[in-house]
Amino acid sequence: MSEDEALVLAGRLEQVERKFPGALAGRNRNNAHLVFRCMDEIAFNRTILDIVEDLIGPNILLWGSVLFIKEPETEAHVSWHQDAAYMGLEPHDFVTPWLALSPSNPKSGCLRVIPASHHAPLRQHRDTFAQHNILTRGQTVEVDETRAVDLVLRPGQASCHHPRIIHGSKPNSSQQRRIGVALQSCIAPHVRQTRGDSYAILARGEDHYNFHTLLTRREPTPRRKTPPGAPW
Repeated sequence: MSEDEALVLAGRLEQVERKFPGALAGRNRNNAHLVFRCMDEIAFNRTILDIVEDLIGPNILLWGSVLFIKEPETEAHVSWHQDAAYMGLEPHDFVTPWLALSPSNPKSGCLRVIPASHHAPLRQHRDTFAQHNILTRGQTVEVDETRAVDLVLRPGQASCHHPRIIHGSKPNSSQQRRIGVALQSCIAPHVRQTRGDSYAILARGEDHYNFHTLLTRREPTPRRKTPPGAPW
C-alpha cells in the first residue's frame, strides 16, 4: 500500500489505543483483527493475500495476527527465534506477512533474519522470560549475528517470512514509534494444529480439510468519509 495509506492506518490504530487504554497491550496485541476494523482491513488486504497466494496457493486461512509496537528509545526487543518452534502448526506450509505502519530500519529496531536458516530443522529454544523481550516466554536460540540481514521497510511495505526462518529485532533507539503488524500466520488448509484447539478465518478460497474451527468474519460496512467520533 502507499505510505500515506499506511500512516492513516497507523493513526487509526493509535486512536484505538487512546480510546481504549490497554486494549492492545500485553496479550491483547494478539488477534486485534477480530475486534477493530483498521486491523481487519490489514488482515484481509487483497494485495497481501495475492502475495500469500503466490507462496502457498489459492486456499488461505488466517490463523492470527500480532501487533509489534516499540515505543521510542526503549529496550523492547525480540530475541532470535523460529515461529514454528512454538506455534504447533504442521507441516510448515505457511507464511507470515509483516507490514510496516511506520519506518522500520536498524535504528527503530527492524526485523532481522538469518538467511537460509529455514532450510534446516527446528532448533531447540530456551525460555528466558527476559523483562524487555516482547515474546511471551522470551524464547531464544543462539546464532551467529554476523550473518544477520536487516529487513528495512518504509510505511506500507511488507516482508514475508517462513515459519522456520530464525529472526528477531533490536530495541528502538529512534525518537519515533515502530509499528508493525504480523499476520501470524497465513496457512494452507492442510496444515494441522498439534497442540489443542485451533481457530482460523477463511481469508481466500476453500477449506476442504476442516482441521480448524472456522470463525466468521463480519464484513465491514463502508466507512463514511467524515465519520462522527472514532473512525477506527
